[in-house]
Amino acid sequence: MIRKLIDPRHRALGAVVLLILAGVAGLAVQAEGNDREPVPASVPGQFSAERGRAHLDRFATEPRPMGSAASERTAGYIQDQLRAAGFGVEIQHAVGAGAGPGLATFGRVDNVIATLPGRDATGTVLLAAHYDSVATGPGASDDGAAVAAMLEVGRQISRDGGLRNNLVLLFTDGEEDGLLGAEAFAREHPLGRAGGVVLNWEARGVSGPSLMFETSRGNAELAALFADAVPDPRGDSSMAEIYRNLPNDTDFSEFAAAGFTGLNFAYIEQPAYYHTAGDSLANLDPRSLQHHGENMLALTRALGAADLLALRTDRDATYFRLGPISVRYPNALVWPLAILAVALVAALAVLARRRESADARRIMLAAVSAAIPLGASIGLGQALWWLLVALRPRYQLMNGLLYRPECYEAALAAAAGVALLVWYLLLRRRLGPAALAIGALVWPAALGVVCAAVAPGAAFLFTLPAVCAAAGFLLASMPVRWAGWPVIALVLGLAVSAVFFPVLARGIFDAVGLAYGGAGAVCLAVLGLMLLPAVEMLLPAPEVRPGKLWAAPAVLAVVGFVSVAAGLVADSTGPTRPQRSHLAYVLDTGTGRAHWVSAERDPTDWTGGYVTGRDTSGLPPGYARGPLWTGPAEPIDVEGPRLEVRHRNGDTVTMHVSSARSATSLILRIDQPIDLATAKAPGAEPVTVPVTGTRPNTWPGEIRFRDLPPEGVDLTVRTPGADRIRVTVIDETHDIANAPGFRPRPPDTIASVREDGDVTAVARTFEL
Repeated sequence: MIRKLIDPRHRALGAVVLLILAGVAGLAVQAEGNDREPVPASVPGQFSAERGRAHLDRFATEPRPMGSAASERTAGYIQDQLRAAGFGVEIQHAVGAGAGPGLATFGRVDNVIATLPGRDATGTVLLAAHYDSVATGPGASDDGAAVAAMLEVGRQISRDGGLRNNLVLLFTDGEEDGLLGAEAFAREHPLGRAGGVVLNWEARGVSGPSLMFETSRGNAELAALFADAVPDPRGDSSMAEIYRNLPNDTDFSEFAAAGFTGLNFAYIEQPAYYHTAGDSLANLDPRSLQHHGENMLALTRALGAADLLALRTDRDATYFRLGPISVRYPNALVWPLAILAVALVAALAVLARRRESADARRIMLAAVSAAIPLGASIGLGQALWWLLVALRPRYQLMNGLLYRPECYEAALAAAAGVALLVWYLLLRRRLGPAALAIGALVWPAALGVVCAAVAPGAAFLFTLPAVCAAAGFLLASMPVRWAGWPVIALVLGLAVSAVFFPVLARGIFDAVGLAYGGAGAVCLAVLGLMLLPAVEMLLPAPEVRPGKLWAAPAVLAVVGFVSVAAGLVADSTGPTRPQRSHLAYVLDTGTGRAHWVSAERDPTDWTGGYVTGRDTSGLPPGYARGPLWTGPAEPIDVEGPRLEVRHRNGDTVTMHVSSARSATSLILRIDQPIDLATAKAPGAEPVTVPVTGTRPNTWPGEIRFRDLPPEGVDLTVRTPGADRIRVTVIDETHDIANAPGFRPRPPDTIASVREDGDVTAVARTFEL
């Protein structure tokens, strides 16, 4: 029982099938690009990227971290624009809070809130974006583009005469430091507590289409409105399912937790520029700004006219694009489709058994053994990243998000192909082509069942390819005399796989980069499993020894190595593709010693001019977080941060901390775990957050306060069971350029995205 599942009369028909499917895959990937042409400023009634760009020219030319003068100027510009457009505008001054493992973060935020009352409101439509940026870049995309789009949309809606429903434009502060503005709005402001429908706008790159990548629970009605309202809807329900299970957060997380329903959008291509100096107006793709703004205006108009109460439901929907076609169905169909996929694969197995092409034992062995190429694809993907970091250490600070990853992605595809072909050729004569093809189909069918149980919105990625492929194989196996019948049946059956899996791999590469290259590689490996019957059409009878067939994986292996070499050349360092470097100036006022500090794995030439070794013993206690390079620096004459104990009760201590040099950021490292922290800033109510876990690779407890007031703040911390603690207080300023001995970076080097880089840090340790 080692016969072919489909035995064509002409082996060349297999090449025809594969060529057609390759074309389908190429068109599907191309269709996922962004083809929205920017609308000129002279066109009325539509969103214009040109008008949006004019706003960006006013505030997105320099970094604007929270508490900075640039941030204050941006908030002022937003207020002036919206008041001129007829909105009521207020500033919410508050202390925002957030928590992570062993960490409590606080900060003073200035949220800009603009309101336009509705004519006959059924609720509130909230548009949200953050106007702060990281300190290492001007944030033209993250999140300047969304801010500019909101200003333009607000102007257009006001010119239209308003909406049926209330409209609120929320420009949050402190998103980059832990969603602080959104948290304060949701917790304290009446509009935040009232709820509504929120549309949040983000960016994790500088180009690409605006993707609707996250929804609130019960998204069926909102997903339908989105698909019907916007001219070019992008994003699918698998993104929402995956994002719900990731540790990543945006302001949308705070709104959803507060009871808002809504949608979250971002464009994510060219992520190498994310959070760097490269997130600039020069690199911003105006088509992404156009798509962001078109979606925003269309959805604002649609939601502004809708009965918002009718959009609330407890039902989720599955939605996706199949080429240019938008598909949507209720999640009630997820389980029937998953069962249908299993049933069709079982029917295929029964047919193979009756035709004596395969038996149950061989099919089961084939299904189990298919884990080998899938696992090998993941392993080879991760091994490639480790190899690249070894060959080019600067990649370590890029977290897998490279400027020119295309050649490396081709190498991953080749690696997946090698793993599949080696597995297939080794087992083809033992188990038979039919058993291997059916066993391969078990994987998408089984994954569809798993997703139906734990992530229903993502099940379509596996159930629909399994259903269509199994149906196509059954049709191709029919005794039709026309020689072209297997081609038609296989192309129709495998077309869905050729659309879904390359697009999924492309999205994974954009989202997580090559640091998790195995994730994209395994998607391509699953596609390869689906294509086995088409590949088999090219091969001789299974009784024939492989012989020359081994040339195929050998050629793919060569292609992989050549692709890696080409990638190293294509992704070379230069002013347009700068390498990243990490450097901080750290002074311990307790010892009077200063050091240059870097977290680079292998220092760049520029960083190497400051650091000399791995000795961290001279750094302030608790400062080091993971392995560091250090080098001696000239001390500056400044007073260290101040700490005064106000009250102590067992394992709970209240202290007043401040910066003698008017630093705007303060960090407390504590040598004991903390489980509760409270901040009290002048003129604001106290804010308390529970803390779980510990900080990795440093002292277990940490408290941060951003935009520190000149008079300081009161911090209360509980360290369970500890009546004596050590606290290292570090104040930070983004003025490393003023440190003695600092030299500007060369044009091919920029600051890394690590938050403790490019700062002057002055520390002092206290024993309480």
